[in-house]
Amino acid sequence: LFPEYDTPIIRGKNVITLGAGNVAMDSARTALRLDAESSRIVYRRSRTEVPARAAEVHHAEQEGVEFFFLAAPTKFRGNEKGRVVGMQCLKMELGEPDDSGRRRPVAMEGSEFELECDLVIVAVGTGPNPVLTQSTEGLALNKWGYIQVDEKTGKTAKKGVWAGGDIVTGSATVILAMGAGRIAANSIHDYLSLGW
Repeated sequence: LFPEYDTPIIRGKNVITLGAGNVAMDSARTALRLDAESSRIVYRRSRTEVPARAAEVHHAEQEGVEFFFLAAPTKFRGNEKGRVVGMQCLKMELGEPDDSGRRRPVAMEGSEFELECDLVIVAVGTGPNPVLTQSTEGLALNKWGYIQVDEKTGKTAKKGVWAGGDIVTGSATVILAMGAGRIAANSIHDYLSLGW
């Protein structure tokens, strides 16, 4: 049923995760569970601005994840085989708040440093998958590119198509996605059995 791919599974020994949300915490912790010697999170803001839940950060620290706050990647360094071996960074300081209300990181001149690594996980930002929304005509999108639905049914503007979860709300909880699935399932049942 599923296509076969020759995508290699690479387990890094020195793993860097970019970002500081819940997914970044999960990625960094999982790297240690898969026998990484080191797992580090690089985040361009301070600990105060970390978007992950405090418990996630606490658990990551307890498991041995190392944090590099106020640091931003500028360049990756590779070897002759095309594998990453290092990441160059700049130290940052916090400036004025941006549109999100968090203080904007500003690079500090002459603060370059490099971290050795053999695997980098990019876990920054969330947003709708443009492939889905661009390849399916008739879907109404909001200004952020998420699918618009009827809140009571989960129906989209395209006949016979329902949506729910993060593609509608943006990043949210599993509980909300499950609730949206239940609403859509009831509506789909009505559509198939009653024709509306």
